[in-house]
Order: sequence, then C-alpha cells, then structure tokens
Amino acid sequence: MSRYFTEKAPIVHDLSTIQDIKKAAIIHKESRKKWKNKKFLKQKKSENDPFPGSAPISKDKLKRHERKGESVNLKRIKLPKNKKQIKQKEELYKLSHEIAARSELLLPEQSGFIEPENELEDTAEVTQTQIKDAVDITSAAKQFNLQLELGPYRVKFLRNGRHLLLGGRLGHIASLDFSTKHLQCEMNTLESVHDITWLHNETMFAAAQKDWTYIYDNRGIELHCLKGLYRVLKMEFLPYHFLLATASENGFLSWLDVSLGKMVAQFFSKMGRIDKLCQNPYNAILCAGHSKGFVSMWTPNMKEPVAKMLCHGTPIRALTIDQRGLYMATAAVDKSMKIWDIRNFKCLQSYRLNCAASNLAFSHRNLLAVSTGDIVDIYKDQCTKAVDGVYLRHRLPSDIENLEFCPYEDVLGVGHRRGFTSMLVPGAGEPNPDAFEANPFQTQSQRREVEVKQLLEKIQPELITLDPGQLGQVDEMTLEEKIQIRTKVLFVKPPKIELKKNKGLGSAKQFHVKRQLTDETRRRFIKETAEEKLKVMEEVLGSQETEDVVKVYDPLSRFKKQKK
Repeated sequence: MSRYFTEKAPIVHDLSTIQDIKKAAIIHKESRKKWKNKKFLKQKKSENDPFPGSAPISKDKLKRHERKGESVNLKRIKLPKNKKQIKQKEELYKLSHEIAARSELLLPEQSGFIEPENELEDTAEVTQTQIKDAVDITSAAKQFNLQLELGPYRVKFLRNGRHLLLGGRLGHIASLDFSTKHLQCEMNTLESVHDITWLHNETMFAAAQKDWTYIYDNRGIELHCLKGLYRVLKMEFLPYHFLLATASENGFLSWLDVSLGKMVAQFFSKMGRIDKLCQNPYNAILCAGHSKGFVSMWTPNMKEPVAKMLCHGTPIRALTIDQRGLYMATAAVDKSMKIWDIRNFKCLQSYRLNCAASNLAFSHRNLLAVSTGDIVDIYKDQCTKAVDGVYLRHRLPSDIENLEFCPYEDVLGVGHRRGFTSMLVPGAGEPNPDAFEANPFQTQSQRREVEVKQLLEKIQPELITLDPGQLGQVDEMTLEEKIQIRTKVLFVKPPKIELKKNKGLGSAKQFHVKRQLTDETRRRFIKETAEEKLKVMEEVLGSQETEDVVKVYDPLSRFKKQKK
C-alpha cells in the first residue's frame, strides 16, 4: 500500500482496508479545516514574515504607467450593475499599473547619460576620443570612420539595429553587419542613387536611382525594377503594412505593396517637388515638408492631405518624428527649429540656431540630433522644456548628408561627403529591446518565423487613418443617414412647370397642355429619383436591407401574392 498526503487535500492510492480509508478521511478533514481558516493563515504569516504585505512602490514609477485621462464619475451612473462593472474595471487598471511598475525590477539594463561633476563643466566639450577611452571594449568598437570616395552617403539602419546600409550619390551601395563589421555586399550601379531603405528584413533593400527604383537582395542581385516609381527622391518603408512609400521629383506620392507587388495608390500632390519626407510610426501617416513652410500629411486612401500644418514662414529644410508619434521637429531656412505636439498640432518649443539645420533625427530616448554644415549637435530634454545648451557636439571632415540613430544602441550614424562616421552618444538607445517587436539577437530560424508572422498580421492600407482610435468606434453619422433614407425614401416632389401665356391658345387648351407636361415630367422625375435612391441605399444599407425597406414602403405590396 502507498499513501500520498498533502496539506491542502490528501490523495490516497491503492487502499485495501477500511481502517486506512477512515484514517485518510480524518486527515483530509483536518487539513481542509486548517486550509479554510483564514485567521490561522494570517497569524502564521505575521509570525514568520518580518515584512507583511506587498512591497511598497515609489510614486514616480506609478506615474510613468498611469492611464491618462479622468476617472469615471460613478454618481452619473444610475444602474448598480453598471456601477459594479466600472468599479471592477478601475480596480483592474490600478492593478495593471502596479504590475507594470513592479516589472521594472526585471529590466536588466538602464540608460545612462554623461553628467558633469560641477556647474562649470560642459558635456558639449567632451570629445569622441574621451568617450571611447572611458567605455568598455565592445562599445568602443562601435565608434569608427569609413573613408569613401563616391559620396555624399545616405545611411539606413535595420529596425533591430543589426545591419547597416550605405548609399553614395555617385552609385556606390554597400550593406554590412553593424555588430561584426562583416561586409555582406558591395556594388556600383553606375548611376546616381538618391535614397536607400531596408524592406521587412535584411534580405532585401530598395534603392532610388536616377530614373527608376530597384530592389536588391542581400548579395546585391537585382530582383525587381519598379518603373512605376519614376525619379524618386525619398523613400519610407511601413513595416506593419508592407508598403514602400515614395515621393518623386515631379510631386507624385506612391504606395507599393511589397508582399504582393501591387501599386496600392499613386497620385499627384499638386505641391511641387517633395524632397523632405518622413513617416509617423504611430499611425503610418506620411509627412512631407514643402517650400511654402507647411507640412502636409498623407494617407493612401485620400488624394488630398488629411491635415496641413503651417510650421514656418520660410521653406522647410528638415523634419522628423519620434518613435512614439508624439513629437515632430521641423527646421527652416530662417535658422529656426520648432518642436510640435503632433496630436494637438501645437508648438511646444521654439529654438534659434546659429545656422540653418539640414538634417534632424530622434533617438529611442528622445535625444535630437541636428546637423548644421559639418557639425552635429545633440540636444537632451528639448521637447519637455526650453534647453539653453547642447548635450554633445562633434565636428566632421565634410558637409553632412544624412543622420540616423542606431536602434537599441548608443550610436549615431552620420553620412557625409567623405564616407560614414559612427558616433557614440551615451543614453541615446533603448537599453531593453522588445524581442517580439525587433530582436537584435535573432537567429536565421527566428527570422523566418518572424517573416511569416508579419505576413499573417499584415495591416491593410485602408486602415491607415490620422487617428487609429476611430477604427474601434461606431460611426454615428452613418446610422443617422440610414434613418433619414428610410423615412424619406418615397417622399418625392416633382418640379413645378410654368407656361408662358400664349394669346393664340385658349385657356382650356393651355390647361390641357400644362397637365400633360406635368404628368410626363412627374413620371420621368419619379423614375430617375427612384433609381438614384436605390443606388444610394444599396451603397449605404446593402442589397438585403434595401429590399426590406422597399417592401415596407411599397403601397401595392399588400395586393401581391406572397410566396409560400
């Protein structure tokens, strides 16, 4: 015989005698009594645990994860059932805030900035050589220079920060593993290259060349020639929609579905040459800067911009949006730089630079890199408050063409006329990457799985809107329109006919002519309006609902034979 007992509920196996069964039942009852007695458990915990209760949480951590907006006023709710449900939801929200605040203990890394020892020291005077000597070996290896001749160069990092793509204006294209510095491919297109971008992963990239746009694989083999994208100046890839968005020299905006090879939308913007373009990662809206000082926002679902912002009184030279889609930075010819709240279209901060900025770039930790000529200035906390000084400053050997922060690394990539420079910027990168979003350490098998998952979860381009929160709401206007169509479907008034008095005709003949004309116009008008309203009803209500509505309002439906 074998017996197994637990404190909660004993489990008995292979009992053959009645006495063993009775003993097991007695032990089971005693253990259940102890387990159900809450006072006994509380006394036991208080005796053994020197720190009873849950660990305290700092108020700063709770504020970070707090839900924005006012809580629900329970006095306005009449039904007790609804009050109970809302109370439960509020308790769940508070619990989620506490869990999120406690989970910060599990984050292995923290971001750090350069901090001066006293007020007299300035972090802008710290050089790259000093930073390189102070950091560890792996971080110091990320600071290097590439001297290239076919510049100026455009720079593009992959979403996980693992791979780097370089494109020279005179036709030089190269891709390399940024962590190991291993060269993957290198080629010369023998024509000008205006912009480059990675597609969904490191196996493919696109290059906007002199006339058309080309797609290459990671070995430099040409896969496609997109002749529909003519004289493209700027490109952006939307990873959740698998869309390659482009802006051309002639003012055309295009969205190409890379997974299907289909042109989703292409139309003329009527705003001239577009050479300043960036995307909003929050809602996948394209933002274009124009020579008249305004920024236009575009979706593939509308031929007109969904919004326009007059940002400067002079032509815009650069613009960028942060990773969360909260702030937009713009720079103009008049040496001004502004920070905007892109959700409310309000100006938060305005700065005056020594020279007009040519490039802007946000990091994951909201550091802003600004290039003026051959100098790179990096600002810290520039969105939340007015900043007087610069966080870091570095001078390059030639004029700067492009800036981009490496994701999940404290590195800024700078493309200029003489090649490429990798700068160390402490505190720029997110120290704890989300492996489900972008994994810097993914293997080849994981990359295949992620590619399949991305294709299965691809968002349709019709869902790109200025406010993604509207997708889950009910369209109240369409409901009102449906009610109006149902009530006014057969209330038709034909136009009035007025005849000029003719002396040759008598009054009786004029009356008969007028009556004939009114009858003909009424018949024609009723027929035309009925056809138009049926079309409108089918578009709004659907074919089945229109049939039901017509049956209800048909005056002769009671005389028709019903089908058994």
